[in-house]
Amino acid sequence: MRLPRSLARFNTKVTNPLQSLWAGKLAPWIILEHTGRRTGRTYRTPMLAWKRGDRLLIGILYGEESSWVRNVLAADGAEIIRSGRRYRLRHPHIENPAGRSELSPIGRLYARVSRQALVGVLVPAQ
Repeated sequence: MRLPRSLARFNTKVTNPLQSLWAGKLAPWIILEHTGRRTGRTYRTPMLAWKRGDRLLIGILYGEESSWVRNVLAADGAEIIRSGRRYRLRHPHIENPAGRSELSPIGRLYARVSRQALVGVLVPAQ
């Protein structure tokens, strides 16, 4: 289910600044640091993500045209802050997360709602 773009704009202005206070410290929250394709500016976006082994799954709730998705794919990666640790997300790609048995029950529900996920490999940042 794709959520409306108006909700994405609201989240960018209101919800994200509040969530940024804890997102990098409490899993499954993360801070996604990505670089703008045109501006070169660094953006910090709080979001929910699920980690299993060295793979990270981030649900795409507002569609593939979301700036963060396009930025991460164009840069072939991003920085992730999760549970107070910094990682590099490598080899990002979009896939359908339905039926991912390795996800927690909440992760599976989130994947079912999003129907699309950005998935990549996590490596410790240097």
